[in-house]
Amino acid sequence: MSLRQYESYRIRPDSPIQLAQIDANPRPDMPTEKAIAKEALSTIHQRLSDLQQRFFVDRRKKLLIVLQGMDTSGKNGTIRHVFRGVNPQGVHVASFEKPSSRELAHDYLWRIHRQVPAFGEIMIFDRSHYEDVLAVRVNQLAPDEVWKKRFRHINDFEQMLVDESTIILKFFLHVDRDTQKQRLQERLDSPGKNWKFDQSDLVAREKWDLYEKAYEDVFAKTSQNHAPWYLIPANKKWARNLLVGHIVLACLEDLHLSYPKVDYDPDEIVIP
Repeated sequence: MSLRQYESYRIRPDSPIQLAQIDANPRPDMPTEKAIAKEALSTIHQRLSDLQQRFFVDRRKKLLIVLQGMDTSGKNGTIRHVFRGVNPQGVHVASFEKPSSRELAHDYLWRIHRQVPAFGEIMIFDRSHYEDVLAVRVNQLAPDEVWKKRFRHINDFEQMLVDESTIILKFFLHVDRDTQKQRLQERLDSPGKNWKFDQSDLVAREKWDLYEKAYEDVFAKTSQNHAPWYLIPANKKWARNLLVGHIVLACLEDLHLSYPKVDYDPDEIVIP
């Protein structure tokens, strides 16, 4: 398995896309049945657990995974299902909500930089620095001349991370408007999911077209070879999880990880 197998999901900056014209349902190269996909993901869990341990021990690289998407696209669900069974010592999650007053007193990348992975770590961003060219733009929280400069900042920031041995994978979990409506309604209909619903979800939904345009600009300006965006059809949760799992696994397999050599012969060690 290699990342080259998933080139068709990578967003190229020289090929502008229109999200409204892209199907959010699984492509033909994905399983058509939920049970088959879940079984395949279970196999990925076993391999991913082993490779994550090797990655942690190897400590030559760092891995940053960025998850973005419209509300209900399944960022939390992706984290929960794809990384099930990995060692929590080496995999961490950082969520970026509305910045605090202390965070706002610094530059917008300050709180982001504090969370990037160390050698051997896998860090998952649930939302990220991209909110500063998405939510900030759509909700007019900063003038155009401020947020437009941030595309260059972000590219430079990510290039610096890559230069310092960080691998970056960015996933856009793509759901369509009808699927979002269905999932929001499920949160209202199920008492066990009521806590997931927030009135702000409806406010953001009213700005769907503005968010799509903002995301399209993000892809065009920040999907670089050193930090690519992958567009993940996310109408079907099981297909979304499997595809993200495949790509993360392929990334780690491309590193040809092995356990470090020791400077002794284990056969000569006698434990008293």
